[in-house]
Amino acid sequence: MKSRGSAVTSATAQDVDHIVISGMAIEAPGGIDSPGSFWSALEAGKELVGPFPRDRGWPIDDLISVAEREGWSPVSDAGGFLDSAAEFDPAFFGIGQREAIVTDPQQRVALRVAWRALENAGINPGDLAGEDAGCFIGCSPMEYGPIAAEPNEYTGHRTIGYGLLAAAGRVSHCLGLTGPSMSVDAACASSLTAVHLAAAAVRDGDCEWALAGAVCVMGGPGVFYEFSKLNALSTDGHCRSYSDDATGTLWGEGAGIVVIERESRARQLGHRIYGRILGSNHNHNGKGKPILVPRTDAQERLIRKTIEKSGIDPADVGMIEGHGTATRAGDPVELIALQNTYGAAGSGPLLGSVKSNAGHAQAAAGMLGLIKLLLAGRHGRIPATLFSENPTTRVDWDRSSLRLATELQPWEPTNGVRYGAVSSFGAAGSNAHAIIAMPVCEENDDF
Repeated sequence: MKSRGSAVTSATAQDVDHIVISGMAIEAPGGIDSPGSFWSALEAGKELVGPFPRDRGWPIDDLISVAEREGWSPVSDAGGFLDSAAEFDPAFFGIGQREAIVTDPQQRVALRVAWRALENAGINPGDLAGEDAGCFIGCSPMEYGPIAAEPNEYTGHRTIGYGLLAAAGRVSHCLGLTGPSMSVDAACASSLTAVHLAAAAVRDGDCEWALAGAVCVMGGPGVFYEFSKLNALSTDGHCRSYSDDATGTLWGEGAGIVVIERESRARQLGHRIYGRILGSNHNHNGKGKPILVPRTDAQERLIRKTIEKSGIDPADVGMIEGHGTATRAGDPVELIALQNTYGAAGSGPLLGSVKSNAGHAQAAAGMLGLIKLLLAGRHGRIPATLFSENPTTRVDWDRSSLRLATELQPWEPTNGVRYGAVSSFGAAGSNAHAIIAMPVCEENDDF
């Protein structure tokens, strides 16, 4: 039967052909290049941040001394940076050397991670030409290379070289996919928005299956300057999500891509099921406050709508992977929305944020969070959120059952399934949320 995307009260779980995640790949700071290495870091409570890269031509001395200017906050020599952002084999992907140099590293990393996601699902990436498959990649402009208005030896390649313009198209072209292909820029909500769009495309029959994810590689240090001027950047080189000791966010990089298809197709082809997308949604804050200011009412509306779409009892959700920017404006707004929804259900869900490990990966932030959630469900353990021993006092924690995940602990299933939620919110007012069901029977497969 044609799927309606999530369980509804008039249908049993067996009646619904769920949209599922059947493959995944990731690159994260600290040399992380696989789901296994990512889980090992999360399980060990490892912080993955490091010093500014010295091979990108950044004005690091100026960055670190910017606090000497009136009205600017300190910039630490720290962030979550990909070790292999500059590594690429253009011939492997059928790209010429000159074009490869001009191509934004976000496209290069997206190609590499998409290839690995397919392999993780048991799909041969080299045998997909003509496949009715979609590609939805979250990505934001990151200042790579000279401006196109300056003619040089690379002119002619710049049009497609921009990261946002062709991130998804580059992947579709390389693999020969013929379904919908779209780069998505919803700022820090790009990841989950891309997943939502991909799931909808598969559900509606726009494509048979899809790749969905996001990538962030910083071509320049502009975001560090911006948030230093806004006094919203971490002053100590750590991202202390939901902590009373937080001084601001810490920027990072990352990439994550998943394979999305119907559960019937995944099982027919022998693909593992990492999780079922029971519900996903996105919205906007609307007007009334400055565009950078998050809104509790918008986030709460989004969460409630996603819960309703999923058809589950919010009390069944045991883990919430939050946004957790560690900013004074962002964390309390998010916490109140979560308290009013999941926290009010009374089951004591545990909240965390991968940003405490790897920094804020911007467009890819939600993707790192989603993969963390999938791995936690698969292993039956909820990782600790770093620096969470001293929760923020900007909210009343006693008003709901919501709690921070301060240490690694078991995650018990409900009727053979672990239910989790993940959020991401964008600087331009976009919000995205998803609810995932992870069947316990799949958790012991190798990956």
